[in-house]
Amino acid sequence: MTRTPSRRLADVAKKVGVSEATVSRVLNGKTGVSDSTREAVLTALDVLGYERPTQLRGERARLIGLVLPELQNPIFPALAEVIGGALAQRGFTPVLCTRTAGGLSEADYVDLLLDQHVSGVVFAGGHCGEANAPHEHYRLLRNRGVPVVLLHAAVDDLAFPVVSTDDVTAVGQAYDHLASLGHRRIGLVVGPEDHVPSRRKLAGFTERARLASDQGAPPPVEHALFSLEGGQAATTRLLRHGVTGVICGSDVLALGAIRAVRRAGLSVPGDVSVVGYDDSAFMNCTDPPLTTVRQPIEAMGKAAVALLVSQIENVAVYPEELLFEPELVVRGSTGRAAVVTSPVTTGPVVSSPVVSSPVVTGPVVSSPVVTGPVVTS
Repeated sequence: MTRTPSRRLADVAKKVGVSEATVSRVLNGKTGVSDSTREAVLTALDVLGYERPTQLRGERARLIGLVLPELQNPIFPALAEVIGGALAQRGFTPVLCTRTAGGLSEADYVDLLLDQHVSGVVFAGGHCGEANAPHEHYRLLRNRGVPVVLLHAAVDDLAFPVVSTDDVTAVGQAYDHLASLGHRRIGLVVGPEDHVPSRRKLAGFTERARLASDQGAPPPVEHALFSLEGGQAATTRLLRHGVTGVICGSDVLALGAIRAVRRAGLSVPGDVSVVGYDDSAFMNCTDPPLTTVRQPIEAMGKAAVALLVSQIENVAVYPEELLFEPELVVRGSTGRAAVVTSPVTTGPVVSSPVVSSPVVTGPVVSSPVVTGPVVTS
């Protein structure tokens, strides 16, 4: 049942123990009310289920929605830690919203966050980067004037500031690294075809392969769900093309790729080298330690918070994309391309698994001990 403004004033005044005139002054942003009384009136509005006036959104509960697509991929908890810490330093409280199978959707979370009168929302991946996903809830936030920042490449026309890693540069670093080790048959495993960051990685990979111009056929590419099982299935298909190097769109996909190589009776990096993406937690503890492209998540998370707070404080922020430079971290999952008879050869073996054995004697791995990341620019 809709309550009249006078009924709202009376209810809030009774709840707080002040006059209706005092409540009216708070709701209209007038002076002459103590901070404690103002806060008590705003809290009473929330408790009684009344919507606060738009001009008081920034004063509401200083809550920030942090919407993540999942928590199984270690990169997302890491982002949540960085963003949550940066928000807390500025006096905001993050509200973590994670999509789960059969659970609440992004649109459901947006409705809940609006009911809680959040001061802003950060989306770290999710539907904003999926071309075929629903986007009406983003437009709802924009129409309501709620500050929003998107993390990772997003679809066009959402009109929010975006913070991303340069996916084209990232794939270029991985490709050049494998090529320098003698790999000529290099494959790519990325996410679904409508995933915007995956599209960018694919574009960068295709261009790098074209410039290399030493592969007779188009480079093999596989799309997969972002899971270990998805990476395993996609890499199994790539191995049929005789690849000796695999670039993956996430570390989780890369771990699935390593499993696929081993189940095919081959070794990493003796027969097939694997490169991941993210440098998420514990990738230096895998067997072998994973060569990967590191996202600068701390810098990205802090930039996202700065953009969001600027909007909350009514500072003009352009709906542009900030691109952050990735860095290649070389570890044990990449090595020189397998050879036929001697360490010096004119090309890699890409079709015969006979060169592999439980003990790798042919390939020469450049450095068994990693002293630090290799950054290319």
